[in-house]
Amino acid sequence: MNNSKRTVIVTGFGPFGEHSINASWVAVQELKKLGLGHDVDLHVYEVPVEYQTVQSLVPSLWKQYHPQLVVHVGLSGMATTVTLEKCGRNHGYKGLDNCSFSPDTQCCIDGGPDCIDSIIDMDSVCKRVTAAGLGVAVSVSKDAGRYLCDYTYYTSLYLSRGRSAFVHVPPLGKPYSAEDLGRALQAIVHEMLDLLDQAENKIHCQH
Repeated sequence: MNNSKRTVIVTGFGPFGEHSINASWVAVQELKKLGLGHDVDLHVYEVPVEYQTVQSLVPSLWKQYHPQLVVHVGLSGMATTVTLEKCGRNHGYKGLDNCSFSPDTQCCIDGGPDCIDSIIDMDSVCKRVTAAGLGVAVSVSKDAGRYLCDYTYYTSLYLSRGRSAFVHVPPLGKPYSAEDLGRALQAIVHEMLDLLDQAENKIHCQH
């Protein structure tokens, strides 16, 4: 392992609809307070719920930081667990954003594949975090919902060739506090980095 610091970017979303406080950004701010240890350079960003901002912001984050990992966190009003999304989808974006805009083509990347999987094994992350006994339920999903969350995830997966992750959190207090969600995110990101390290080490061993 090299000793240089690893860069991780974690994003949350701003307010939308009836969610004047977006639990995803609150959870990300809690994670920032907790940190990811001395060897990880953590940067957090609040992403407005706007397709066009996502189109410019996500590529600029990858370009500026060359991160090891980008984790996007979003709110799901229906979620009751912290949910790890396995993949992002390219088509079906009809829902209007905060600027009353939706993409003409209803897709993220013209000519991109229908679906891109994260290279991170979300089932493993889920098992490991569950085993850690944080008191926060974690589950896995294959449908990030075809709105800004899914759109952001697909864009990031496309740019990073799969080195991205997406985590959905429930609204605050339903049932978890901001602190609970922050601790869960910390554990999740640590496990993701661990799995990425193992994958890289395997690659090095094969040469």
